[in-house]
Amino acid sequence: MTTRICTLLIASLFAVSAGAVETQDVQRDATEIVRAAVNHWRGLSSDCVMTMVIHRPDWERSMTMRAWTKGDDRSLVRVLEPKKDRGNGTLTNGDSMWTFSPKVNRVIKIPSSMMGQSWMGSDFSNKDVARADDIIDQYDHTILSVEEDDGVTVYEIQSVPHEDAAVVWGKEVLRIRDDYVIITHSFYDQDGELVKKLTSLQIGEMGGRSIAVQQRMGKVEEPDEWTEIQVVSVNYDIELSDNLFTLANLRNPRE
Repeated sequence: MTTRICTLLIASLFAVSAGAVETQDVQRDATEIVRAAVNHWRGLSSDCVMTMVIHRPDWERSMTMRAWTKGDDRSLVRVLEPKKDRGNGTLTNGDSMWTFSPKVNRVIKIPSSMMGQSWMGSDFSNKDVARADDIIDQYDHTILSVEEDDGVTVYEIQSVPHEDAAVVWGKEVLRIRDDYVIITHSFYDQDGELVKKLTSLQIGEMGGRSIAVQQRMGKVEEPDEWTEIQVVSVNYDIELSDNLFTLANLRNPRE
């Protein structure tokens, strides 16, 4: 996998208008960088404790959650605190997503029509939580620029969905460091207007790798409304039972 690409080489590749091989090389490099960034964040498996703060001009809400992932298609998020929200959970398995609320003691499957709606009242959508690898499988990727920032190489990559992709965005733009930490992830509508942006506020060593330990998601038109995620602890590439990612465990935790 080519990850440290010379800026001059990238410039020359973009300058060649009739070079099919060169264009394919740039496309492949961009895709591999995005793939590596997604895999770097979640690992083969992970067990993470984090806090989520939802901020609005007239109120603020905080939750502590525990999240597990396994492979590229299974995840479970469960609220630990506050007490009134304890046990609320979200399970994803493949293209399916379910939520559970102890108050109503009911598991609800999220239909595709609701994937764009808010997740737990935050600025993250159900889709943001469900399938991080959609951006790998359903998008074409192009390196827009390569720059040095405080001794770190940063790739700016534009991701445009395939025509038949079941996504709401017209394009996404990511800025990814050469250690695969995503600095920013911007989401644009079909008219090319920036709608919301995920920004890494703090990067640090945790779980044996550099990760974004604090991130903020916010909408452009509502700058006073945002959601921050702070990683408290994380372990990667650990043994997790398949039974963890089941509807039975979503309703009745056994871990």
